[in-house]
Amino acid sequence: MQTYPQQLTVEADAAGQRLDQYLAARLGDTSRARIQQLIAEKKIRVNQGDARPSLRLRGAERISILGPVAVPPLRATAEDIALDIVFEDPDLAIIDKPAGMMVHAGAGATESTRNRGTLVNALLHRFTQLSTLGDALRPGIVHRLDKDTSGLIIVAKNDEAHRRLASQFARREVKKTYIALAHGWMKQPKGIITTSISRDSVRRTRMTTRRSGGREAVTRYEVKQQLASRYGKFSLLEVRIDTGRTHQIRVHLSSLGHPVVGDALYGAPRELKAGHAETIALPRNFLHAASLELAHPRTRQPLSFTRELPAELKTFLNQITHP
Repeated sequence: MQTYPQQLTVEADAAGQRLDQYLAARLGDTSRARIQQLIAEKKIRVNQGDARPSLRLRGAERISILGPVAVPPLRATAEDIALDIVFEDPDLAIIDKPAGMMVHAGAGATESTRNRGTLVNALLHRFTQLSTLGDALRPGIVHRLDKDTSGLIIVAKNDEAHRRLASQFARREVKKTYIALAHGWMKQPKGIITTSISRDSVRRTRMTTRRSGGREAVTRYEVKQQLASRYGKFSLLEVRIDTGRTHQIRVHLSSLGHPVVGDALYGAPRELKAGHAETIALPRNFLHAASLELAHPRTRQPLSFTRELPAELKTFLNQITHP
């Protein structure tokens, strides 16, 4: 078992390296984010003094590590949070997730920050059993919705249901339909976007279609209504996805120059302006998972579910169409 404090002496050939880079390499599987967290907590000292991640080493420094470089794996915890349960049986549940709720905490979450208020935490409180095929942060989760996307999501209650549902997703048998409001008028009344998607090399929270070698992604859209308002032109779209890439609809629509309203990460304005003084804002993405079609994992009977736009999206539509 590792004990603390741990002492390191910087090698001469490490001169010029940043402190956080040096420690991440020297300590093996420890991330730079964890190193920076320890530095911020003053649990890493250089020559008995305070340190900063960008400190350039000269060689021969004495580094003291006063806390564990690895943190125990985080587990989701039950929370009494209201759920809109659309359907439930012994094998699965269909939930209408509100915008603003994360499906599960990220791997870098801590007990005091992001591991609160998640859908998984609510599920653990509501249901006595969830599938265990995911890790401790994702019991029951077969697929995801972004935090600021609302709508229907499937939850597996046991491992066999999870396996069969995952197989349906892999074979593209689950049909998911979204309603999106995009900036501008689409050039075509319907279309298919097939550009591959990969992680943005500069802004790691974003995805992009501009890099080669990304993952296949297929998005189909149909214009349901063209809107002309004093806040600009908009397209109300019905969107179906054949694949489930991170931020797929958002990054695909943005790649056409029509970002989802409210999606500042992909180029939508934070506020809509009419004239010089009047502004309105949508504090979420105008993207809603409106319908699901799948086969029941046990009986293979077809299941179909629909949920209309939530109140805040209806109100926003009314604001821009009926001034």
